[in-house]
Amino acid sequence: MTDASATAARRPGEQALADLGLKAPALDPADASPHSFPGGGRWRTEIPSCEGPEALAVVLKEASRLDVPIHRISQGSGIWMLTDAEITEMVESTGERDIELCLFTGPRGTWDIGGSTRTDSRGAGLRARGHDAVAGCVEDAVRATELGVKCLLVADEGVLWTLHRARAAGIIPADTTLKVSALIGPVNPAAYAVYENLGADSVNVPSDLTLDHLTEIRRVSGAPMDMYIEAPDDLGGYVRMYEVAELIRRGAPLYLKFGLSKAPGIYPYGHHMRELTLATAKERVRRGRLALDLLARHGADGDMAPLGSRLPGDLQRFEISA
Repeated sequence: MTDASATAARRPGEQALADLGLKAPALDPADASPHSFPGGGRWRTEIPSCEGPEALAVVLKEASRLDVPIHRISQGSGIWMLTDAEITEMVESTGERDIELCLFTGPRGTWDIGGSTRTDSRGAGLRARGHDAVAGCVEDAVRATELGVKCLLVADEGVLWTLHRARAAGIIPADTTLKVSALIGPVNPAAYAVYENLGADSVNVPSDLTLDHLTEIRRVSGAPMDMYIEAPDDLGGYVRMYEVAELIRRGAPLYLKFGLSKAPGIYPYGHHMRELTLATAKERVRRGRLALDLLARHGADGDMAPLGSRLPGDLQRFEISA
């Protein structure tokens, strides 16, 4: 990686446009995030939608071939879609490389009997409907952490608060990290701060937030942010690769998520979708390489957090009453 202090970052097309009399306004230093990850660094990487051991093997092989550093690998179908043996294999494979593995918890409204999610308003979305759905998420969390999983993905505020309390009570390990799904991601600074206080250790914001929105969030919260640099079509299909340096400057500490547009959805995964899942897993890593190359060309690839780092640092939490 290039030393950011030795090479001043440049903006895309900066000199050529200046030569043509089209120079962009100067960046405002006040827009930059003052936050970073504990232990140093302002960005980490994540490969999402890694749905089982076979897809994980493809990701790890391609990451080695293309020299793509990975801090976190996440799965979207859910813990209940994996056998104990599959979870254990994924834990061992990521553990050997000091990569954080994040698995999705429990039942979701989009896959149960709730018809409201199929209305134009999408109803309650992925949230856990009723006590039994929350219980299923907690069951998943306990099972996964007992098998060595250290990061849990949640899509419901009540589940987030419940798992944070479970973490504080020792029901799941204290160093378990809780990640908020993009499918319920906050779109304003007040909501972002609420998720942090409910126990979130990283919060996936929608990929259509503006740069100013990121600055607004960073004025109230230093909790790590996740963002798809390329979003799946069911999340909008946004491609923001040329903004990646500015996304880091505004949104740090930031997980760069390399999703894939123009690809069919694969949740919940099964072997009937094997070829598609493996092909898209490989391409997500390649998309990561493209983004990292772009950062390097612009002299903005410094300040990556050390590989193997996963904890979020000190965050604000609501008080847990006795």
